[in-house]
This record gives sequence, C-alpha cells and structure tokens, in this order.
Amino acid sequence: MNVNDIFERLHLPVESRLPEFAGATTWLNSPPLSSNDLHGKVVLADFGTFTCINWIRTLPYVRAWNERYRDSGLVTIGIQTPEFEMEHDVDRVRQSLDAMQVDYPVAVDNDYAIWNAFANQYWPALYVADADGHIRHHHYGEGGYEKSERVIRHLLNQAGTSELPDPAVVAPDGIEAAADWHNVRSQETYVGWARSEGFASPGGASFDESRTYMLPPRLRTNEWALVGDWTIGREEGTANQPGARIVYQFHARDLNLILTPPDAGAARFRVTLDGERPGAAHGLDVDEDGNGVASDARLYQLIRQPGPIKDRKFEIEFHDAGIAALCFTFG
Repeated sequence: MNVNDIFERLHLPVESRLPEFAGATTWLNSPPLSSNDLHGKVVLADFGTFTCINWIRTLPYVRAWNERYRDSGLVTIGIQTPEFEMEHDVDRVRQSLDAMQVDYPVAVDNDYAIWNAFANQYWPALYVADADGHIRHHHYGEGGYEKSERVIRHLLNQAGTSELPDPAVVAPDGIEAAADWHNVRSQETYVGWARSEGFASPGGASFDESRTYMLPPRLRTNEWALVGDWTIGREEGTANQPGARIVYQFHARDLNLILTPPDAGAARFRVTLDGERPGAAHGLDVDEDGNGVASDARLYQLIRQPGPIKDRKFEIEFHDAGIAALCFTFG
C-alpha cells in the first residue's frame, strides 16, 4: 500500500474554523500570530500546561513533528493554559518550556481566551487545521500519534507539498516515556481542598488553617494522609514545619508530585518506599537514597519502579518548611 492509498482512506470532515489566537496573554518564541500569518499553512495547535504529566508525555511527538515538517508548511503552536494559580507566572512558563526544549511558538493563555475560543476542555488536546483554516482533526489525551501524523502529512500533501520527509521516529524516555498503563491503578490526586479525594488522616481536613495531622492505623490503596503541621489551601498543602510528611498507598510504576518551593528558596526532601530507601526504584528527581531538592515549581518524578508492580507505601518527608504540594500523578 503506498502513501497516497493511505491518504485516500482518511476521512477528515471539516469540524470548525480555526479560531484566532488574539486572546493570548503573551507569546513565547514568536511574535503574535494571526490568521493572516497562518494562511496557506497547516496548523498544529497543542493545548497543555507545563506541570501536566499527560501533556509532558505527548511532548516528544509534538517536538518531533514540528522539527520534521516545519520546512514543509507546518506551523506548530503550543497553547499554555494554566490549571493552577502558580502556572500563571510567565517567567515560570518560559523557564519550564526552555528546559523541555520547546522552541516553536507558544501562546500563553492565562485568561482562557483561546481555550474558550476552541471550546476546549482537556489537557492535552491537539487540533490540526488545513491550509484554508479549517480544523480537520482533533485528539484529546495521550495516544493517537500515528493517526495524527498521518493527518499532518495528508493535509500538507493537499496544500501542495508533494515531497515530504519520512515519518518521524520518536523514542520517548525519562519523564516523557509512556505510562505503564497495564499497572496504573492510582489516579490523579489533588492535595488542595477544592478537588481532594482519598484523604485519610484522622479527623479529616481543616481548610486554610494550620493544623497537626496524624497517620491513620492503616491506609488502603489510593488513600493518603498528612503527618505533622500543614495548612491545606484551595490548590495545595503547605508544610509549616520541617519534618512534615505525606504518605500515599499507591499502585503504579511511576509516582510524580507537583511541588512549589518556599519563597525563601529551595526545599530538601527524602522519599521512601515501604519504609526503605527507593534504590533502583528512585525517580529522576531523587537519588537511590531518596534524597531530592525542590528548587523550581514543577512536576517532580519521585518513583519509577523497574520490577514487578504492586501496592506500595510511598512517603515523602520535607526537611524545610514552606514547600507546597499540589497534585500526585502516576504512570
């Protein structure tokens, strides 16, 4: 089967008109782009936010498509729409995207103007528009990479690019590696009171005030608890004293946690698995003894298990006060 046969099998109805990006708070890596700038170009619009593990795991493919097809008429536009208040900081967004090697245009969407123009509801979300400005394909969440690239190639071909490079070869690794979906039995868990589930410290949570919490006699799978002096805010739990801990009974290969360091600077921490040093199960942001430092507001990979996956008790102890924990994710 040749490439043209594959193209002919794609059914790509016109979904809607590609909205303008005029609502962007600011642009990174590019001056503002309008419909006039994009006329005649195939456009890949990619919604994400820099702490979202699901978006981070799609990023290798978006980077690869941008590099492979930008000289063939593809314009890739990232849309960074914040989930948490701390993600409104443009300098923080810029620093994070630089570290992730994002060099294509990015519209910072702090006011959700672009999100609403697309009637979008998801991180990540990918939209592909043809050279006439019509959205012809979308994909929500992870996966669908082969079809999305086929759509890009098809629309570039329709736009008059007859000679395309070979399809991109993508081999994600590190925190960008795909989840071990067969073993992910723990779900995204927010620490703040607005969306928290599974909290098991005796007496429940007190909101927006300092309180000392304790560990229950037993944690069931996907239950978690605070230990020590904490303040639970709308989006985060903040450790008020050194020695504050979070304990989580989880089932997944990877455990990640969004952390925001104290205003005074970095905060040290140590993680354990079932009360022991993580050893070979340590994540990218800790050593084999479980030691790490939170110096930036971002997602930290704390555990990546190499062997058989089972229920494990994760614990993180903060050696410095003022650090905030926002959300656990798994992979």
